[in-house]
Amino acid sequence: MAQPTDPKRELVDRARSLAPLLAQHAAESEAARRPTDVVIRSIEEAEIFKLMVPTRYGGFGLDMDAFVEVVLALAEGDASLAWVTSFLIEHNWMLCCFPEAFQKELYRDRSYVLAPGMIAPSGSARPATGGAILSGRWPFATGVWHSSWIIAGGIVASEGDIPDLRFFALPREDVTVEDTWKVDGMAGTGSHDVVIEEVFVPEERSVSILAMNQGTSPGAQIHDHPLYRTPMIPLLCTAASMPAVGQTRSVLREYAARLPTRKRMGFGTPQSEMPQNQIRLGRMTVAAEQAELLLRDTVDRLCRLRSEADAEARTRMQARLATVVHQCRDIIGQISVASGGSAHHMSDALGRARRDVEMI
Repeated sequence: MAQPTDPKRELVDRARSLAPLLAQHAAESEAARRPTDVVIRSIEEAEIFKLMVPTRYGGFGLDMDAFVEVVLALAEGDASLAWVTSFLIEHNWMLCCFPEAFQKELYRDRSYVLAPGMIAPSGSARPATGGAILSGRWPFATGVWHSSWIIAGGIVASEGDIPDLRFFALPREDVTVEDTWKVDGMAGTGSHDVVIEEVFVPEERSVSILAMNQGTSPGAQIHDHPLYRTPMIPLLCTAASMPAVGQTRSVLREYAARLPTRKRMGFGTPQSEMPQNQIRLGRMTVAAEQAELLLRDTVDRLCRLRSEADAEARTRMQARLATVVHQCRDIIGQISVASGGSAHHMSDALGRARRDVEMI
């Protein structure tokens, strides 16, 4: 595709046009316990995975505002598939925080990479000449079946009191994926376990987790865009919260559409004419607007502070984003209860939304 004159607007428009496709494939992805090939290919063709990649590598170099609009639009289609997309976008940001030599190698002949990122330092690494030997097991490898690289957190053996926590990047063929993602929510993300056994990782393919979380990684020194001086954990929490917010939008719209077609048992009165249902819909709509406003305000704070956000500020942003998800869970739960037994069929979109947001 030709480079759009307004990349943010173009990507948001493409995301909105893809939302119905995500909704169409939601049940199939849930049953397969992984995103469908059609959805991943369509998102690739829409160039959405390039959102956070610097323009020097052929990406769009967009910021958090574009990230929010794109993922919220996709999440109206399906939470699981939006989650995968959200993190595969954000993991390109992580890769662009690694040392420059690795970035140039990685993006030499491509403008984005598909890579799960397991942020918990579940593995252990021991120093070796020119790098480290990494081993361990990591859960939650979102999108791993369609990926070509892996990002894994590990603890490097150290004689000091403070452990050296680092991210390591490895080609997909260097790891083993175990089919462990048998869950009742977010099944479509395909977030299986990854096992790594005694794999050498060159020094330029690792980066300090602490530096990334403080917005002071090598990428912050290389790239002029303030995005790369953004602390990691609030950014990750933003990526995790948006699928819940977008799916809540969809659930409220679906509930409102169903009310006129449902009758009060024994009376034949449409549910939409009953005051308690009108009040419930109004209350839940306002609650959803509050959750989305809190999300947007938190992202605005994050963009104002960037690497100047201290530990207290970062923790406060994490707490706000957790509150957003809890509010969305409560809204969808109440709508599910009000929708009766039909919302508990495995094939029902409201039931899937409830399961997914509980898992988030």
